[in-house]
Amino acid sequence: MRIVGHTLYRYRLPYARAVAWSDTIEDGADFLLLRLTADTGQEGIAETVLKPTWNGASARTIAAALEDVRLPWLDGQDVSDPATVAARCAMIPGQQAACTLLDNALWDLRAAAAGKPLWQLWGGRDAVDLSWVLTRQAPRLMVREAVDVIARYGFRALKIKGGQGLDIDVQAVGEIRAAVGSDIALFVDANGAYPRDAAKAYVEAMTSAGAALVEDPSPLAPDAAFQVLQESLASPVLVDFGNTCVRDAALFLAQGARALSLKPGRFGLTATRQMAELAAAHHAQTVVGMFGESALGTLTALAQAACLPATALPAETTWYLAMTAQITDLPAIRDGRLRLPATAGLAQQVDWDRVTSFTRS
Repeated sequence: MRIVGHTLYRYRLPYARAVAWSDTIEDGADFLLLRLTADTGQEGIAETVLKPTWNGASARTIAAALEDVRLPWLDGQDVSDPATVAARCAMIPGQQAACTLLDNALWDLRAAAAGKPLWQLWGGRDAVDLSWVLTRQAPRLMVREAVDVIARYGFRALKIKGGQGLDIDVQAVGEIRAAVGSDIALFVDANGAYPRDAAKAYVEAMTSAGAALVEDPSPLAPDAAFQVLQESLASPVLVDFGNTCVRDAALFLAQGARALSLKPGRFGLTATRQMAELAAAHHAQTVVGMFGESALGTLTALAQAACLPATALPAETTWYLAMTAQITDLPAIRDGRLRLPATAGLAQQVDWDRVTSFTRS
């Protein structure tokens, strides 16, 4: 199976309200979709979010990396074997965002060729537990949103974005815990907002307020300081931003990491599957983390989530619910779970007229 054509689409999906991330405030999200066509007639697609502070790329740099370097490098190559393709792609360093987009589209192409959805091709479950991400707002607004999403979707887990200062973060977690009760799991992500020498105290403050674990309390590196931090805490420290590749994942695990965030939209499905295998070998928890995906990107990420062990945390990939429009429709979330579509390949689930209407130059 060889690639004989491709198309790139850039589009923007608006948010229902402005969102404050750790690095910016935005009222919508921009995406780039790659559509591959094989000589067998099947198509494979994937999208990436266009946030330079998240993946260091723009639509033009990704397009150039794909069209000038990576797709020509695969010209005439049989792309049906993942290991062979991965080895060939690894010969070209860098260009992570483009590499991720291509990797995910190729996995979708293989699923389409096999006549199965990717989660089924990999032997995964047909339904996945999900959580919701509460972005930074005044604590009373975060409480209101928490109560609302639990009532509407039945989530049994919430991820709370910290980084608003210790006192506000403690207030937010405590008030959310009081509002939602003890049966809802709470996780905190500080996005590395606090100094490394304050990380232990911050994690302990969050867990005392009701959080089960804390993600990136400070900038993390796979070093002796991280090992000391994790060994000093009863709860796992979830590693996200400091983990930039499979090698980093291995180094963090060697330093005692007990939880890793896996992001197919950031690393690609090939790398996150390898990270998941490493985590399992070290008896570490995993979670498919949110990377600002639309409904389309969510389906890609949930193929990975469906294959994680029962100890995995609920997947965070529900951010598409914050958007007022989509290019594909997903089943309703019920009791905090989403049943995955049985369609082979994602291209036929996309409303291409909507893609055209949302396309940006």
